[in-house]
Amino acid sequence: MDFPRVPAQSVKSRAGTPHRILKEEMNEFSQLELCSVLKSNLSRNGFVKPTPVQAKSIPPALEGRDVVATAQTGTGKTLAFALPMVQSLMEQKTLAAAVHAVILSPTRELAMQINETFKLVSAHTPIRTAVVVGGMDEQRQLKAIRGGAHVVIATPGRLVDFIDRRLIKLNSVKTLVLDEADRMLDMGFLPALKSILKQMPAERQTMLFSATIERSVAHLVDSYVKDPVRVTIGSITRPVEQIDLHVYEVEQDRKARLLRHLINNEKGSMLVFARTKHGTDRLAKHLGRDGIKAERIHGDRSQNQRNAALAGFKKGDFQVLVATDVAARGIHVDGIAHVVNYDLPQVPEDFIHRVGRTGRAGARGVASTFATRQERSDIRQIEKTINLQLQRQDVPDLGVEEAPVAREFTPKAKVIAMPEKKAHKPFTRSFGAKKKRFGGR
Repeated sequence: MDFPRVPAQSVKSRAGTPHRILKEEMNEFSQLELCSVLKSNLSRNGFVKPTPVQAKSIPPALEGRDVVATAQTGTGKTLAFALPMVQSLMEQKTLAAAVHAVILSPTRELAMQINETFKLVSAHTPIRTAVVVGGMDEQRQLKAIRGGAHVVIATPGRLVDFIDRRLIKLNSVKTLVLDEADRMLDMGFLPALKSILKQMPAERQTMLFSATIERSVAHLVDSYVKDPVRVTIGSITRPVEQIDLHVYEVEQDRKARLLRHLINNEKGSMLVFARTKHGTDRLAKHLGRDGIKAERIHGDRSQNQRNAALAGFKKGDFQVLVATDVAARGIHVDGIAHVVNYDLPQVPEDFIHRVGRTGRAGARGVASTFATRQERSDIRQIEKTINLQLQRQDVPDLGVEEAPVAREFTPKAKVIAMPEKKAHKPFTRSFGAKKKRFGGR
């Protein structure tokens, strides 16, 4: 698919305000023509120099152009669409109490973290947001919508539910963002996306941001994105360069000891991926018994529990967060020092999203993968997918797992010994001829 590049000239945005597309590379946000409050918010939150995806995406997005951008996880895609959206809303003469913009995300956690970033950028403006996701208080979400939310940040399933029940109208939407579009399609949200898009005006700005764009997304781009500016930053099939990729070949029954060794000998927070919900619970409990502050996130935990675990991990209350792949794209926490694939991902592509939780915003990170001898072929498949070789690491001397100390049993109640029952002789039945009854017919 051939995507046009944005020309280096002045054009008129869909909002009606002319802007000048930068002929030179954008090196600082101060080069952009932004409203004063937006400039202040950027400065206050330390946004001075844009990341590559921001530098390439923001100027055409400010012009109202459709944008299709792919960049590795942790490169600042959220700000790349939040900043132009806020500027566009601020340019409107009267900001009516209606939904002007929709941001769709595959997971609740990602939707809430997008909302956090959006609030930083839109602080001290009249712009109001509503988060529309499943597993949370519906009435609070409806109150935010009815209170005049201008931007709705939603997961597709819950938004379709609100549309079907006529609880929300999208006929005033001027901007749509599809964040992690490939993940939404992987999760089966294509029918929901089509249903949502039918409710929006055809004349709108559409921006699609993702860590990867696979063939399945090409149809989505062809159908719903008009004459987009294509932005590709780095390789979308391999992790960022500042992540050290390690692999340990270790027996299944020694994985827990190796994990404890890494935790005890390294500083910083650690995100550990397990394959199943039960395995996540079991591993977090084992770490807790060893005096390691650990929490867990998986699909069976309530949204409040997941929020509390993620918040505690961000604040540093927990050194370790154990998660299933529900968190692979839903966790955006700065400063995660180490990601551990305790269990291999179901598909090699998920490896990229898992390890992308570290090494964010230019920081250095480590991603360690545990694999048994029987999983060597799976490791080779991952290496083939990312076109990189994982660094083989020697398993340190983990010692011998201490056997549990036998405790003397002290009964709390009187023990009554029951006499052994005598074995009964087996019942046998004779199938000989029956004797006739007297007086019988």
